[in-house]
This record gives sequence, C-alpha cells and structure tokens, in this order.
Amino acid sequence: MPDRTVTTALRRLLELLANGATTEDLSRSAAHARAEGAQPHELAEIEEAAWLALRVHRTLRQHRRREAELTALFDTAGDLAALRDLDAVLKSIVRRARQLLGTDTAYLTLPDEQAGDTYMRVTDGSVSPLFQGLRVALGKGLGGLVAQTARPYASPDYRTDGRFDHTTVIDAGVLDEGLVAILGVPLLLGSSSTEGGKVIGVLFAADRTPRSFSPDEVALLSSLAAHAAIAIDTARALADTRAALAELADANAVIREHATAIQHAEQAHDRLTDLVLRGGATVDVAAAVAELLGSPIAVHDAAGHPLARSDGGPDLEPDAVVAAGAGSRAAGRAVPLGRHWACAVLAGSELLGSLVLFDHPELDDANRRLFERASVVTALLLLLRRTVAETENRVRGELLTEVLTTPDRDPAGLVDRGRRLGTDLDAPHLVLVAHSGLSTRAKLGAAGLQHLFGRAGVSAEHGDAVVVLLPDDGTAPGEAARVAADQLAHLTGAPVTVAAAGPAAGPAGLAAAHEEALRCLRAMRVLGRAGEGASAADLGFLGVLLGDGHDVEGFVRATLGPLLDYDARRGTDLVGTLGTYFACGRNLTRAKDELHLHVNTVVQRLDRIESLIGSGWNGPDRALELQLALRLHLLARQP
Repeated sequence: MPDRTVTTALRRLLELLANGATTEDLSRSAAHARAEGAQPHELAEIEEAAWLALRVHRTLRQHRRREAELTALFDTAGDLAALRDLDAVLKSIVRRARQLLGTDTAYLTLPDEQAGDTYMRVTDGSVSPLFQGLRVALGKGLGGLVAQTARPYASPDYRTDGRFDHTTVIDAGVLDEGLVAILGVPLLLGSSSTEGGKVIGVLFAADRTPRSFSPDEVALLSSLAAHAAIAIDTARALADTRAALAELADANAVIREHATAIQHAEQAHDRLTDLVLRGGATVDVAAAVAELLGSPIAVHDAAGHPLARSDGGPDLEPDAVVAAGAGSRAAGRAVPLGRHWACAVLAGSELLGSLVLFDHPELDDANRRLFERASVVTALLLLLRRTVAETENRVRGELLTEVLTTPDRDPAGLVDRGRRLGTDLDAPHLVLVAHSGLSTRAKLGAAGLQHLFGRAGVSAEHGDAVVVLLPDDGTAPGEAARVAADQLAHLTGAPVTVAAAGPAAGPAGLAAAHEEALRCLRAMRVLGRAGEGASAADLGFLGVLLGDGHDVEGFVRATLGPLLDYDARRGTDLVGTLGTYFACGRNLTRAKDELHLHVNTVVQRLDRIESLIGSGWNGPDRALELQLALRLHLLARQP
C-alpha cells in the first residue's frame, strides 16, 4: 500500500491536471511534499509522478491546440463551401492565422500581373497605413523568396536576415509596422508539392519581437494558405463562369434577335414577293411595308409627287423628296430625311421615284434592309406598270394620230375604239403639244409617258412633237402647260416648250384644240418663250388672234379688268381717260384739252391707272395690247 503522503501528493497532481493548472503549479508538487517532511523514497515517487503529470499536461495542451487548428480549418472549409464573398473568406483566414499562431499580425499578398508587382490584399492586426499600402516588386523581400522557391521561409529577425533582397520600400514599411519575426508560406495551385505548383500569393504571420516558428506552426500556416489558394482559385473560376454565362446569355440574345429578324425578313419577303407575282399596285406595297414597319409609307415619282401612300404621314415638298432620293441613290441605301427615311426606287441607273417612311427617327439594320428591299419591289411594280402603260399608250397613240389627222372619217368608230382602250374621247380633255431640240427629241416621247405615269391620259409622238391628252380636272390650260414643261424638262434634261388648248371633247373638237395648241407653240417660239408653258390666253392679243374661240370679251377683261371694276365702283372714267391719252398720241397737253381737265388731274388719273394695271403699261408691247383692248371694248359697246 502506498504511503499516505504519496497518495495525497498523487491526488493533488490529478486535481491540478483536472483543473487545468500550469506547468509551474505541477512542478511545485514535489517542493510542497518536501516541505511537509516526506521521506526520500516518497519524494522520488512524487517527483516521478510530477514528471508524468507534466507529460500529460503537455499532451493535453497539444491536443487542445490541434483541436483548435482543426476547428479553424473546418470553419475555413465551410467558408470555402459557401464562398459568397472572397474578401470575407480571405479576411477570416488571415484572422485565424493570427489567432492560432498567436502573432501580432498576419497578412496576405497577391501578385498584380498588369502592374508587375505584388500588393497587400488583406491584413489583420496591422496599425501602419504605410505597411498596409505596400506594393513590392516581384522577387523582392521575404515574400519574393517564398514566391520564387514555392517554399515556406521563417525569419526570426527580418532586419538582420540576409537570405533575401531587402528594398528601401519594404524595410520602411516593416520598420513602420515594427515587425521583427516573420513567417511566410506560399499559396500553391495545381500541386501540393514544391514542383509543378503555381504560386498565386503568400500568407504571412509576424511578431514585433524576435521569435522562432515551430514546424507545427509552419504546417498550420501552410494549411491555411492552401485554403486561401483554393478560395482564390474558386472565386476566379466562379468569375470566369459568370463571365462565360454572361457571354452565352448575350450570344443567346443576339441569336434570338437574329432569328426574329430572319423570321420577320422571311415574312416580309413572302409578302412582297406575293405582291409582285399577283401584280399588286404601289398602294399595296405602301400598305404592306407600313404594316411591317409600323409607320406610314408614301411612294413618290421621280419629280417628288406622291403616287400612293398608306394612311397617315405629312405632305412633303417635292423638292425635298427629290433631294432625298438623289442622296439615297448616291449612297446606295436608305438615308434619313429629318424624322423620316427615304430610299431611291431605281431600275439600273434610272431613278423611278422614292419611298418615304414617315415618323421613324430610328431604323435598325434589319428594318432598314426591309425598307430597302421594298424599294426594289416598288421598282419592279413601277417597271411593270410602265411597260403596260407603254404598250397601252402605243395603241392609244395610233388612235390619237387618227383623231388628229382624220377626225371626220369615222367619229363614232374613233370614240368606240377609245372607250375600249379606256379613253373617253367624248369627255373634255386638255390638249398639250410639247416640243424640244433635236438632241433630246428621242427622250421626249418616253418623258411624255412618264409625265402621265399614275394618271389617266394619252401621250403619243405626232410629227416633230409629243401630244398629250389630259382629262379635264379644272386646271387652266396655261397652268397645265407650265407644270408639264417643268416636269418634261426635268425628265429630258433640256428645255421643253409646251402649248396647251382646250378643254375640248369629241374627235373634231380635239383636232381643233390641237391646231390651236400648234399655233400657240409657234407663236411662243417666235416670241422667244421657248422652254416655257402657256396657252393662247397667256399670249395677250396674240391669243385672241391665234385661238379658235376668239375670246374677245375674255381678252378685254384680262387687259382692262381692274380699270373697268374701278370705274364701276367709283363712277369714274379711267377707261375713257386712257383711251383719250392714247388717241392724243400720249401727249398730256392735248389730252388735258380734250378732256377739259387740268394737266395735274390728268397726271393723277394716269398714276391711278398705273397703280391698278401695273408699271410698264406705257411700253410699246403693253401699250399695243391696251389700245387693242380699248378699241374692242368700244366696239362691244356700239349698238
């Protein structure tokens, strides 16, 4: 049986171990027994038991530390599994490294491939802004040695360690932080060995006093570094995956958009092709394209005048449409026209007209191609219509030649033939005769057909001129002639003189109107008015002589109308004053004696006459017209 003293000492040692006593407390057990008077053999047993208790104490402490390390590694692994925030994971690893190794600071550096250096990514326990903002050249300092060799390195005293390159920047930062002992381990990817792994950073633990790091501490910090490397690599992989997914999403969106555009283009192509195959009209093209693009469409001819349009859209000036069509023709594609778009309708190099898309400021590539394809379809339809019109006009031209040359041979037969061809000769028509120089005469016939394009009427070459019959729509003959002269000049590129007569109906009436138009055309050329458009009524007294109707009253009214109206309203006799003035040879003295008026009164009346009929009335040509009108007016008042 052990002695009572030994038993008491052993019990005390067990209690100390159970209560987590320090090594000093355990070491004092033998001294305490000696003070109580233990025998030598009892002291030997107590000292051996104390030594065993110290071994148990060290083992328990190692187990606790290992348990804490494993718990930290387990928690780190859990953080990696979640990995919602890379910065938070790295901060947690650095903080645990500092706590487990019991150092003053811990920090993590990563390379910056673009800048060609390394930077401080995470710190824990640091108090120096200079240290926290360090950027170190690759290969420099303790971190550079660790990165180059892919091995852990510990320095008990950094300031005196000559195994690595010291730099002014690093030493200044370390001194400002007050660090002395530093342990650095690599963050390795691809292999846990020193060969084949890629170093992506360095994890450090450091004290502000000299210290040696044990192999267990190096291993622990290396384990944490491995977790940090996995976290960084996983974050990069996730970032790459997200970027790839974003690119795939963008590509998928582009593919869907492209597929939608192709489907839209296919539908548009089928619809426009169907229009061509069934011989649709330009108004059908306008309606179809307007529905496809969601905005009103108008089809204009080469002169800028509208041929067809869908519902809506403003009226544009013809000059603006012509300019936009020319711009589109030069660019080879649709061009913007303010808030609208315009596209030339071409047959080879010939400009047939323009398409205008209204109120559509933005036009993407797919819709732009659709709009341009619509112009091609419009060109096909216009060419078909022109071919049909040319054929019909050729037949109508033969009829028109017979009407102008032999109107009395078979009037009823001519009228019947005209109706079968879609022209009612018994309806009132204006007769236009167009003439140009020899160099453009060949173009004039085609231009006459284009002038009628989209409208009723007949155009045919007759003699050295082109004759056009236009159904009477209330337009004055002179105005119709001026419009035709402008458009024919534009189409031929040279001046064209146009004379008009009518309206007239029936073969005989149309032939007579043609003769009047020819006389008017000859008079215009003699008067130097080539390249203009006019009717006999526009030529003054010559029109009275040249016109078949001899509209004397109309001539008098056109020449003296303002004076006649003034005299009727005021009870004056300006017409008589003017007649007396001319009868006296335009001599004021003789005129005032003849009128029994003061000369100033005569001058005042002549000034009033000028304000009513305009300046230049006393010139030779105008004076001749006025005197003729006065004579005709006087004759008309005779019983």
